[in-house]
Amino acid sequence: MSVAENNASVRERVAEAARRAGRRPEEIALMAVSKTHPPERIREAYAAGLRLFGENRVQEFAGKAGALADLAAAEWHMIGHLQTNKAGKAAELFSAVDSVDSVKLAEKLNAAARALGKTLSVLIEIKVGGESAKSGVASDSRELEELLLAAPRLEALKFLGLMTVPPFTDDPEEARPYFRKLRQLRDTIAARRLPAAQMDMLSMGMSHDFEVAIGEGSTCVRVGTAIFGNRTRV
Repeated sequence: MSVAENNASVRERVAEAARRAGRRPEEIALMAVSKTHPPERIREAYAAGLRLFGENRVQEFAGKAGALADLAAAEWHMIGHLQTNKAGKAAELFSAVDSVDSVKLAEKLNAAARALGKTLSVLIEIKVGGESAKSGVASDSRELEELLLAAPRLEALKFLGLMTVPPFTDDPEEARPYFRKLRQLRDTIAARRLPAAQMDMLSMGMSHDFEVAIGEGSTCVRVGTAIFGNRTRV
């Protein structure tokens, strides 16, 4: 199937999952995860109506950005783990970083965005499964508390919510408790009414489990394989 056909199929699935959850489909943003896919495939997605794109590596997207510069309505998000020494380049290339996992990284992004005269949207990445190999901050960690308290002074950053990647399982239903945990954490943070932190966005759910994530309140699903097909090298 073409990218356009895949996009239409995914949107139908998003809409059906939203209806089952008693939600409106327009409440859920569809992000096309374009990492490892070349500019031509991304252009196909853009032509099919997709406008929100997620990339995993600064260096990879830097090599593609020039070829995609004319896609004026495209919104590029950094969704992979970001090293602090690449914060400046990320702030230059992306309109949002959805994987902030430390105060140090947030401070670097803030300084870079301020120097560029821009505001950078960010999500805090939460490690819901406890895997040591995964990036993100634990939901009950001091680091998360420090990030939330730092938000008001990081004036070039707009903290919008949380992101997570649960442990992978073949059965999408096994991800449900992790998605529910992130939603509950979001609600707990929102109840505190912290300044400069809306914290209402939930970026969770990928190609194999986004319907379950929608059922648990996801506001943005990150879909790669189901839109682009199997990954390629760039």
